[in-house]
Amino acid sequence: MSVTSRAVVATAFGGPEVLRTVETAPTDPGPGNVLLEVRAAAVNPIDWKMYAAGPGNDPSRLPIRLGLEVAGVVTAVGPSVRWLTPGDEVIAWRVTGGYASHLEVSEQVTCRRPQTLDWAAASGLLLAGTTAVHTLSATGTHDGDVVLVHGGSGGVGRMAVQLAGLRGARVVATGSPATHDDLRELGAVPVAHGPGLLDRVREIERTTGPVTVAIDTVGSDEALDVSVAVVADRHRVATIAGFGRAAELGITALGGGPGADPGTAVREAARAQLAELAADGSLDVRVARTFPLDDAAEAHRESRDGHARGKLVLIP
Repeated sequence: MSVTSRAVVATAFGGPEVLRTVETAPTDPGPGNVLLEVRAAAVNPIDWKMYAAGPGNDPSRLPIRLGLEVAGVVTAVGPSVRWLTPGDEVIAWRVTGGYASHLEVSEQVTCRRPQTLDWAAASGLLLAGTTAVHTLSATGTHDGDVVLVHGGSGGVGRMAVQLAGLRGARVVATGSPATHDDLRELGAVPVAHGPGLLDRVREIERTTGPVTVAIDTVGSDEALDVSVAVVADRHRVATIAGFGRAAELGITALGGGPGADPGTAVREAARAQLAELAADGSLDVRVARTFPLDDAAEAHRESRDGHARGKLVLIP
């Protein structure tokens, strides 16, 4: 194949300064795989954590290709591909090396791009969405629950707010005052994080009723302590970030952290459901900012700062 691709790699362990854009030469896709022309690649915290400096880093892993979710157009299909043809517009997760202009992926990790989402928004749907589905499934969130979402304006938090509402739950979501209008538009009761959070949640409970589920996307002591203070059943408190205290508190840890449930089957099964919900307008993906592929380091600096109100996306 004569196509020349550009891809972002981490050439060493450290900060965003170790990122470089390199040229690669895609091959014809193998059995069950397709080649995508990537139109957008979402940035997620796990991306920069993969090359962060720390004990136990294995130099043999270098260079590390980054990017777990993309949106793009199928340009070629390999043998045994059943559902896709060149020209199809898809989103894909979980992929390897999504920060690229062209990418070979398994047909099994794709679904059709919802036409209600532009390329940037489509690229940011699946990782946050499937994680949010996992939190709701693990906590058994259902109609009549009152759900406290910590970090409601973040990627996963925003999805959890919307999906909990679609399940018939009432949602209380923490965030800075600047995010409260957006949280209200999503159907949540906003509450400012910071000192006094427990008292503020108790006051809100006078209107909503007792909080029955807590979903922590932040991992702070404040989020964990308030969660276990208000939720009677600790099996209905889930964290995707507070792994260090999860066992101590007797709460549910989800994702890739130590002792956490990865929820692989639940997350993979959620792909099609999320695409359908986005397609009919039930789910909104907010893009905070887009960057050229060569500015991946700048995107990672912004992601590490933790103040983006929505997805950060690379455009090849």
